[in-house]
Amino acid sequence: MAVPGARGSGDAGSWQVPAEVALLPAWLPSTRRPHRPGGSHSGSAGQRAPQVPAEEEGTPGGASAPPPRPAAALSSPLLLCVLGAPRAGSGAHTAVISPQDPTLLIGSSLQATCSVHGDPPGATAEGLYWTLNGRRLAPELSRVLNASTLALALANLNGSRQQSGDNLVCHARDGSILAGSCLYVGLPPEKPFNISCWSKNMKDLTCRWTPGAHGETFLHTNYSLKYKLRWYGQDNTCEEYHTVGPHSCHIPKDLALFTPYEIWVEATNRLGSARSDVLTLDILDVVTTDPPPDVHVSRVGGLEDQLSVRWVSPPALKDFLFQAKYQIRYRVEDSVDWKVVDDVSNQTSCRLAGLKPGTVYFVQVRCNPFGIYGSKKAGIWSEWSHPTAASTPRSERPGPGGGACEPRGGEPSSGPVRRELKQFLGWLKKHAYCSNLSFRLYDQWRAWMQKTHKTRNQDEGILPSGRRGTTRGPAR
Repeated sequence: MAVPGARGSGDAGSWQVPAEVALLPAWLPSTRRPHRPGGSHSGSAGQRAPQVPAEEEGTPGGASAPPPRPAAALSSPLLLCVLGAPRAGSGAHTAVISPQDPTLLIGSSLQATCSVHGDPPGATAEGLYWTLNGRRLAPELSRVLNASTLALALANLNGSRQQSGDNLVCHARDGSILAGSCLYVGLPPEKPFNISCWSKNMKDLTCRWTPGAHGETFLHTNYSLKYKLRWYGQDNTCEEYHTVGPHSCHIPKDLALFTPYEIWVEATNRLGSARSDVLTLDILDVVTTDPPPDVHVSRVGGLEDQLSVRWVSPPALKDFLFQAKYQIRYRVEDSVDWKVVDDVSNQTSCRLAGLKPGTVYFVQVRCNPFGIYGSKKAGIWSEWSHPTAASTPRSERPGPGGGACEPRGGEPSSGPVRRELKQFLGWLKKHAYCSNLSFRLYDQWRAWMQKTHKTRNQDEGILPSGRRGTTRGPAR
């Protein structure tokens, strides 16, 4: 019997299988992908026939499919594909499956045979049967070719349920294993893309990528990160994989500065290979740091609409000639919307103003090194620091209709104090937003107020004693 190749095209004289017969039972989820127009692998899309439910054992073609199994049945772990072997003591009746360990595209057809060697009792073709991943296949999928050979025909193959291959096994009448084969059904890898790299100490490099537009190939796919100096040198292969995720690699040392590198990713499996576009970069242009440590958020005295934020520069900034700029973002406790403060510059403190009284805020800080050894490109923003929470004081001002406590007789009114505080807060928002807090803001404001009053008094002609000056005429 002719056995089709990887493309699923049989010989003209081969046994034809009804199109409605499929590899896997109807309760299994469909694993085929929709057609990808313009894909980089020509010919694979045409092999994907429409999904047709498979049939349970003994169910004729066209009969209704069995009810779906519960979801828990689909999540049970699958065993690695292992080749079947004759039972101990039964070496007289061995068998061979052909083709052995085939690799096919999704949507292909498979015609296989199980041939028994020797003449033991019950080891004839009529007593043989097939299982796939431990489940007995329907008799309609098999055909006896001669006394020692049983054929199997499968159409419209879905992707393998396990990347190590599906277990296709030939059994004797009593259930003993005669032979086994690993069945690999999947897709060639797609072109990896979206490569991004960064360095935390100018000696290492970490890169990650996206495996492809759809990703899943249903086969074990190997990804290799390659790199080399742009103008000379040989290809190098990264060795420390899965450092920051499933598709990532870390190069720990032996990298050159002040010269560009070319970086790319190669993907390979049983059905082919693909290569990403080349990324060109200089290590100095992709430096980043850890998030700023020791972020502290606290109240600013009794000011009900402000919080003070302080943090420490990342340790890497102390080891290298880095400058840095920072960003702050904050949100209220019951919101997911962050507000970003961009104008923090290279300071390690900031005062947030205009906040809601009596409200809990979450604050985060991140860092971006720049100007490293004269590099004209900005670095890469670090991750955000862990959220730090603080609350603003509650407002003590009475609401509409509230009964304010009037001052007792003889006590000074708090009106001038409130006006002064209001003026100070207005000045603070205008002049001290995320500014350096190494000086006392209130003292600076008082000096500004005194200067303003002095200038106003001079313009109005008011004397220091409070008497308004008069213009005297000429002496008589």
